[in-house]
Amino acid sequence: MTKRKNLSRLLKCYLLITVASFLYGIGTAIFSDPNNIAPGGFTGVAIVLNRIVPLGTGAWFLILNIPILVLGTWKFGWHFICSTLYATGMISFFTDFIARYGKAFIVHDMVLASVFGGLMAGVSMAIIFQQGATSGGSDIIIKLLRLRYPHIKTGGLLFITDIFVIFFATLVIKDIPASLYAFITVFINGIALDKVLYGSDEAKLLFIISDRHASITRRLLKELDLGVTHVYGQGAFSGKDKKVIMCVVRMRISPQAQEIVKEEDPEAFMIITSATEIYGEGYKSYFDDKI
Repeated sequence: MTKRKNLSRLLKCYLLITVASFLYGIGTAIFSDPNNIAPGGFTGVAIVLNRIVPLGTGAWFLILNIPILVLGTWKFGWHFICSTLYATGMISFFTDFIARYGKAFIVHDMVLASVFGGLMAGVSMAIIFQQGATSGGSDIIIKLLRLRYPHIKTGGLLFITDIFVIFFATLVIKDIPASLYAFITVFINGIALDKVLYGSDEAKLLFIISDRHASITRRLLKELDLGVTHVYGQGAFSGKDKKVIMCVVRMRISPQAQEIVKEEDPEAFMIITSATEIYGEGYKSYFDDKI
């Protein structure tokens, strides 16, 4: 039973990687490549090199990834590298396949190309990341950097590396408008990537200080089914002991939680801050790989 479950999970993983690779190929072959938009990363480098030696953008993408995949094997092990190698191979195949047989679907509107090229790349990369793999290239470099700087989000690190690629593409292709549109692609790529990776975890962290903590807690537990913790504190000026309500609230029900506090105690002192990565029941597992 366990073997069947593991096989089912593995098949689902590689199916999602295949779908994501197909989306990535569409983003590159239909939107970015035909418009000289080099959207950072190894995809951008492959687009530039294909202008110099026309082997195919997908082929160049695969060639560039070989030394990086060796590095990934040494650092992350065979399980990671097998799924990443599969993703890299599928992206290479779909990119050149769609470029050859999907010419009728190419979009030449630069705005649409930059927006949808970035959107499809970001979503597909996030799906691949969620399966414990990467799309190769700079993604492996980003994964290595995340081990050293875990507080920086993946999208932010990608944006930094992409700037250098866009600058390189500008020097080689000499298409300044396309390079400017590439910034739009990279920006949307980063937003889409972070939204898919972290969006479901985004929540509000509430600290509520009120003399009516009991009634507020009761309503949060009963009406919103929230996990609530009481933190014991003491007022520095008054010297009185206080019960501070601490709870994590998903974005969609945050207004309801705030309304409960307002109804129970309009004078309550409430601190609301963003919580983007949450581990525990109802959220991510402690044993999930950091993305």
